[in-house]
Amino acid sequence: MPRLSEVIAALDTLWPPERAEGWDAVGTVCGEPDQEITRVLFAVDPVREIVDEAVKLGANLLVTHHPLYLRGTTTVAADTFKGRVVHTLIKNDIALHVAHTNADRADPGVSDALAGALDLRVVRPLVPDPTDPEGRRGLGRVCELDHPLTVRELAARAAGRLPATAQGIRVAGDLDAVVRTVAVSGGSGDSLFDDVRAAGVDAFLTADLRHHPASEARAHSPLALLDAAHWATEWPWCELAAAQLDEISDREGWGLRVHVSKTVTDPWTAHAASTETPNAMGAPN
Repeated sequence: MPRLSEVIAALDTLWPPERAEGWDAVGTVCGEPDQEITRVLFAVDPVREIVDEAVKLGANLLVTHHPLYLRGTTTVAADTFKGRVVHTLIKNDIALHVAHTNADRADPGVSDALAGALDLRVVRPLVPDPTDPEGRRGLGRVCELDHPLTVRELAARAAGRLPATAQGIRVAGDLDAVVRTVAVSGGSGDSLFDDVRAAGVDAFLTADLRHHPASEARAHSPLALLDAAHWATEWPWCELAAAQLDEISDREGWGLRVHVSKTVTDPWTAHAASTETPNAMGAPN
């Protein structure tokens, strides 16, 4: 069986840590380099539910998209929820490795997996990585549909193909407008509106769209906006990443058992639809 250092070296070829954004925190959080690895679990979030799942599964490596400590810390005390995660991992000999914005920019990366889940054909990166002479790496993806859909139909496809969440898919725009080209970005994407407009696409599917950027984007153009849950737009990458590690394991003769967590770690757990009844202040809902 491979040692952790060997598996991490392989993962770093897929998602080189130097390609992460400067503010990011990627790489190995805990784990002994010489530890033998037999079972790997992929997930979006390094939260307690996922760590408990890794323990139950008998995994000795957990790979997540989101960092555990993005802004640093001064304690890993077990009476803090992140500290408890660290204690549980170490006590159970489970290593934790993070691939975040380096996985976003990869080829294939997070947005490729999102496009694949929606059956979209990737044309090019939305924001190309200037260090990639082939022009395949970068943030987001510009995609084409195999046949035109209305905004309503595209939203229904996204709701049916992405993991179910309380939010579902929020839409801004004419539901009957025809969509032929779509920009996608896994995770929070409203910082990319200038690039989306420059791409000239009919729709943009991403997550965490805020009021003012979305309102301004709609004022600029008839661009349709589809806002999914952050977790749902990034979960397809777990399946892609697991398949990539499976391929490496087969090639190296490691015999790793690779799993993808289906535990929903989106923080929102319910959705109450608005009604036509005015609220107590008299303003329309």
